[in-house]
Amino acid sequence: MEPLSIDGMWCHTPRIHSDPRGAFLESYRSADLRESVGHRLDLAQVNCSVSGRGVLRGIHFADVPPGQAKYVMCVSGAILDVVVDIRVGSPTFGHWEAVRLDDESRRGLYIAEGLGHAFMALSEQATIVYLCSQPYAPGREHEVHPLDPAIGIEWPAGLVPVLSDKDAAAPTLKEALDAGLLPDYRACKAYYDGLAASSR
Repeated sequence: MEPLSIDGMWCHTPRIHSDPRGAFLESYRSADLRESVGHRLDLAQVNCSVSGRGVLRGIHFADVPPGQAKYVMCVSGAILDVVVDIRVGSPTFGHWEAVRLDDESRRGLYIAEGLGHAFMALSEQATIVYLCSQPYAPGREHEVHPLDPAIGIEWPAGLVPVLSDKDAAAPTLKEALDAGLLPDYRACKAYYDGLAASSR
């Protein structure tokens, strides 16, 4: 697994074995994630999302602790997957990184607790599966507007973003900061350290 520019974000590019019958790959290996991240992913829930071209979901995050770590894969079609560092006090606060996930490269993306997550469907239909460390808990879930110009995510040109009413009404990063909704970087790091200690 390759660490990316935001602490807590890793990308896995699997080796694909192809022959006349089709292809085989290992899309997720617990041992590889544990070696890279420092702790295992305790699987609590598996989500499957199907989106049409231009659908934009996010930026979503959950209160830490316990937050919700995710391992995201696009099993059909293609998406632009974006991670935003919304952890107050982080050296990369407000930064974002995008990775194309699709059914050709079969990349997987690990997103640690406290990071913001969003994606846009690039294909006519895209199916995304993500493994989650915690079950969905509405009272701990929050949003930041994915089109906030202060974040400046470069979504693909030529696609009209399709947002849910909830995401369209989400606060900007500054509004979420002022409201005290954003995770604290030091609290997140302490939580990661606790996960690593419990995995030894």
